[in-house]
Amino acid sequence: MEPRNLIREALLAPQTLAAYSALDWDLLIRQGRRANLLARLAQSLFEQGGLEAVPEAPRQHLDSALRIAARQTGAVGWEVECLRRALAGSGVPLILLKGAAYLMAGLPASAGRVFSDVDIIVPRRLIGPAEAALTSHGWHGAEMDAYDQRYYREWMHEIPPMTHVRRGTTVDVHHSILPETARVKVNAEALFEQLVEVPGHPGVQMLPPVDMLLHSAAHLFQEGELENGQRDLFDLDSLLRHFGADPAFWPALLPRAHVLGLLRPLHYALRCTHTMLGTPVPPEVLATAAADGGPPGWVDRLMDFCYRRALRPVHASCDDRWTRSARLALYVRSHWIRMPLHLLAIHLGRKALQRPKLHDEAQAA
Repeated sequence: MEPRNLIREALLAPQTLAAYSALDWDLLIRQGRRANLLARLAQSLFEQGGLEAVPEAPRQHLDSALRIAARQTGAVGWEVECLRRALAGSGVPLILLKGAAYLMAGLPASAGRVFSDVDIIVPRRLIGPAEAALTSHGWHGAEMDAYDQRYYREWMHEIPPMTHVRRGTTVDVHHSILPETARVKVNAEALFEQLVEVPGHPGVQMLPPVDMLLHSAAHLFQEGELENGQRDLFDLDSLLRHFGADPAFWPALLPRAHVLGLLRPLHYALRCTHTMLGTPVPPEVLATAAADGGPPGWVDRLMDFCYRRALRPVHASCDDRWTRSARLALYVRSHWIRMPLHLLAIHLGRKALQRPKLHDEAQAA
């Protein structure tokens, strides 16, 4: 029997909550917190007028999650304004990515979404001016040795994270959406061709709907960061449902994925959201994405097997006998497609040698 994924069940069919026992609610809260989806559930119930019907004990957790999300909304709005001021006059555009873009644009995907930093993207030629402008306004990169600096600046798609000296907030400055060394080669220059202004925020831009969806797909299915995998899958579901209401969205999706080089992650995104969350995707789009971007049949079946287990809350109640193996396989895959074998061997070998040193330093302290 498949383990119960209560947070997914609650988000997709909130009417089932009426039959939940105290034990069900306890497990739901735990799963929701691990998946970073508790505030999204709380927001959904609040909007539907169902929050008051929740038993008092779990409702306290949901109310708390709502308050945390509301505070973050204000904090992110202020951080974006600080970034706008910092980059003003530098010739560097402020282009938001992922959670900050969802929130500032008021997209449904931002409802109750909790995240830890603000992601922006600038053309690679403007990385220097962007870093200088941010540094002069109080953001500083973490201290790293020469190897780690080279790892970020030559091989990755972003510079080292920059943290503000007073507020402690972090901004990730990207110049592409996948590593330079990745097997999937993104047409990064094309990302800056169709930018749109964030409504109500002059001087702040974001990717257009199709590119925003493709970036979300690439982030989940190419980078291998699965701790928030179910949250990111619900992000994709929300974006597809919202943008898909525009008749122009679906005809533009596959051609744009071809231009950006993201047909493979788009295929996985459409397949997983459709099969796991019931996301409405036109059959012809599913079929064409599979034909143009899918792997061989046996690989597709293996990936489906792994993602069905890995894209669940990282909680023991959601695991079956194959979950750990599935997550390990996807972790290995993420490294395999991130860097060529010779660079990967050097990188992993160096990290393995660093761990004992770091452990010894911690023990000495």
